[in-house]
Amino acid sequence: MALTPTLLWLLIGVVLCLAEVVTPTAFVEFVMGISALMVAAIAHLIPFSLQILLWMILSLTLVLFSRRFVRQKAAKKLDATDGETLTEIPAGKTGRVLYEGNSWAARCEDDNLAIAPNQKVYIVGRKGTTLIVIPENSVRS
Repeated sequence: MALTPTLLWLLIGVVLCLAEVVTPTAFVEFVMGISALMVAAIAHLIPFSLQILLWMILSLTLVLFSRRFVRQKAAKKLDATDGETLTEIPAGKTGRVLYEGNSWAARCEDDNLAIAPNQKVYIVGRKGTTLIVIPENSVRS
């Protein structure tokens, strides 16, 4: 079975949409996947070079349009306030935390403080797809 442009765009669209689940990118991958699925719908009508151009234009337009909605949701308070480190978070660098059942990139709010793996942390903010955390023991009196 040959890989036609329509099948290629369908495959790209599905992979990008599913990749958003694994690596949260504030819906960028998802929107690019939706654009690929839209191109797949008309791939048989236009040459491949125009398909690529159309995908790029659709992706850019939808990403810029979706920013309006993502910013509003990011400004809202986080649902949960605690998580657990999966890896060490070195001072001033990022590590990984388990938050709402998913692995997220995280930085300590204090750039001079390192957090060991398997430690409870509190999520105090978010910058893009990186959570800002503080260790539980720094909150207790």
